[in-house]
Formats: sequence, structure tokens, C-alpha cells
Amino acid sequence: MAVSLDRRTLLTGTLAATAIGAAGPARAKDAPRLLAPTPPMGWNSWNSFATTITEAQAIETATIMAEKLLPSGYDIFTVDIQWYEPGATSYTYATKPKPVMDGYGRLLPAPNRFPSSADGKGFRPLADRVHALGLRFGIHLMRGIPRLAVERNLPVLGTKYRARDIADTTSICAWNPDMYGVDMRKPGAQAYYDSVFALYASWGVDLVKMDDMSRPYDAHAPEIEGAHAAIVATGRPIILSLSPGETPVPRADHVRRFAQMWRISDDFWDEWPLLEAQFTRLENWNAHRVPGGWPDADMLPLGRLALGARDTKFTPDEQRTLMTLWSIARSPLIMGGDLRHLDRPTLDLLTNPEVIAVNQASYDNQPHFVADGLRVWSARVPGSKDRYLAVFNTDKTERAVQLRLDMIGLDGPVGVRDLWARRDLAKASGTLTKNLPSHGAALYRLSPG
Repeated sequence: MAVSLDRRTLLTGTLAATAIGAAGPARAKDAPRLLAPTPPMGWNSWNSFATTITEAQAIETATIMAEKLLPSGYDIFTVDIQWYEPGATSYTYATKPKPVMDGYGRLLPAPNRFPSSADGKGFRPLADRVHALGLRFGIHLMRGIPRLAVERNLPVLGTKYRARDIADTTSICAWNPDMYGVDMRKPGAQAYYDSVFALYASWGVDLVKMDDMSRPYDAHAPEIEGAHAAIVATGRPIILSLSPGETPVPRADHVRRFAQMWRISDDFWDEWPLLEAQFTRLENWNAHRVPGGWPDADMLPLGRLALGARDTKFTPDEQRTLMTLWSIARSPLIMGGDLRHLDRPTLDLLTNPEVIAVNQASYDNQPHFVADGLRVWSARVPGSKDRYLAVFNTDKTERAVQLRLDMIGLDGPVGVRDLWARRDLAKASGTLTKNLPSHGAALYRLSPG
């Protein structure tokens, strides 16, 4: 890697210790954890709006979110990719993009889509509207510097360098044509990222989902460190979410030092094979999850999706499996469906307080390997001797499941509460028996005595 040990030590030590912003003073060792002490919860525009969301749609959606999801903890509203592209129309990208930029190559909202951004205001007016609703405001950002800025050879703010001095034109995203990579070995490279995040901090941005970062990881690690350093330099507590995956598990120590969320897979959509694959990924990442550093299984493709073209293809049982897995494995909960079409079953699925408590507060979460076609997780309940138990049937047919409770350290009779039904069941002793539908899940709180 091109970054020296001295610089890496600086980024993770002295600079990280200053990342306290509005959260208030703290000891240096605690500072990196202040940004996301629990798995972030929120909404993101990608699954429902693709590249096309407008200011009016954003305000309408944020208003619904504040009313229906914020009381349950969903508080980060994020505008996803190409908010700077005036002609964005779908899930595909223009081959010759013409993004809106300032004179220093920093992306700006397209005024035809976000009218309040005109006259250099950027996302500040929209962020203020979102904050007034009690929400935090997030944006998507591609890795690197706009290709158009390199073509025009725009200056890097506050330096004698220009875009061509810092761009790596061989470092390009395989699926998006907007940017070139930034060569962090070059003078002016860090200054460019500093200028970008300083601008977005001035808008009141609370989260940046930075794309084309996690794969290939080692090639992009200097820019991950550069983005982290730029965020710290702003003094604002901005969550850094890296995308897409698959982030390599051997880089766990590095990624959790420089980001608060990182994707463990490529884009996750409403297909059962994709959901089934997340079990193994979350199992592999389990030992590396820490408060402040969250392996991210991606957004929840529930409700109305894909520019309104369809509803989720997940069956009700698969939807429950999705929410149960994300909760017991403590993945961030980021709703992706169109909130303007939020129905009661989807709302109930997202806002069950007993399930959300598992995601936000459980600990000692761990998978258990019992039988093929059966996935089992357990976790501890804070301040209690109780245990959470999640059971999943990944088979194509219904199956009867019988689990020995000593597997999770419970002997004797236990009270059984079904968290999805939100009701107590008959006590169990020694074993727990349950019929699970194909692709179905159950989530219990077990109380000794």
C-alpha cells in the first residue's frame, strides 16, 4: 500500500481522536465509536428511485419517514447516486456524464432536480428541511474526482495543483463512468478530498455512502484512508459507509478503523439466492463486528421497488427471514422501498420494537451450526440472563425443528416469548420445538426459570 506507517498511525490516532464534533468531548480511545455506537437505521433512495430522486420526492419521503419510521429509530435519510446528474433517468448511467460541479471539481446537486440548491447553496436547504423533521441527512458519493473535472483540468481548492495532477486515469469504476480515482501519493490529492468533505460538512451532511470503495479493497485503501482523514478534518461527525462489497474479511481490522459501515456483498435485491448467501457472509463477519464498526448486509428491498415498477418479490416468510437475520446479526437497517406506498404489513415488519431491540442492543451474537438447511443464531440480552434465539429454515419445504437449549447455555425450564407475534408461549424445558415454513424464520426471547 502506498500510505506509510507514520501516516496510517496519524490517521487512526491523533486525527481520529479529534472526530468528536457535535457529540462532545471524549477520551481518544472512545472517539471512533461515537459516530455509530449501534447499527445505523434509516432509508436510502436507490431501491425505489434509482438515480432519479428529486427534491420534491425527497421532502415527501422524508416527511413520511419522520412520521412512520423515526419513532422506531430510523433516522438517517440518504439521497443515493447521481444527484449531480441533470439527466439521470433510471438504473443505467450515461456513457458521457455531465455532472454539475463547482470550479474546484466538487459535485453539486443538479438544480433542475433540486431547485433549492441553486446559487451555490448545495444541499444545505434540503439538509435543513430534513434536520427540521428530526432526521439526519446522508448523500452518496463515488470514489475519486469527476472525469469532467480532469478534462477541464480544474484547480484543487487552496493549492497550486490541478485535477490532472492528482487523478489516476487508470483507476476507473467498472460499472459507473463518472469518476477517475485519486492517486493519494500525489501532492494535492488529500487536499482535494479535504475540500470535498469540507463542502459537504458545510451543507450539514451526516452520512456519506462512498461507492466503488470496497472492491478491490487494497487498491482503494489509500482513498479510504484519505476520505476518513478528510472527514476528521471537518470536525463534523459524518458516518462513512463503504460500498459495494464484498469487503474482504482479512481486511476487517483496517476497514473498521476507517469506516463505520462497510458492505459485505454486492448490491442486495429481492431474490432468495441472494438472501441465502448473506447467511454465510454474516457468519464470516461475526467475529469482526464491534460497536462503531458494522458489517453491512445492504438495504432492505421491501415494499414498492424499482421506480414503482413492482413490489418486493420476497414472500412474507422471506421478508421475516430478512428482518430476523439482519437483526440477530446486527446489520444496519436501511429501508429501500418507496415510503409513499408503504403498506401496513411492511410497516409492521420494519417497526416491531422487540425485533429492533435485538438489532440495536443485543450482544455476544453468534451463529450455531446444527444441521443442513437450518440456520441458528443466539445472542444475549443486556442486563439480563435471557437469551435471544433466531431459527431459520432455508430448505424448500416446511420442516419441524427441535433445538437443544443447552446449546446456548440454558438448562431447566425457560419462558418463551415470540418476538414477531409479541406474545408469550408455553414454557420449554431442554428443547424447543417449532414448525417452520420454507424460507421462514422465528425469533424468541428465552427467560430462565
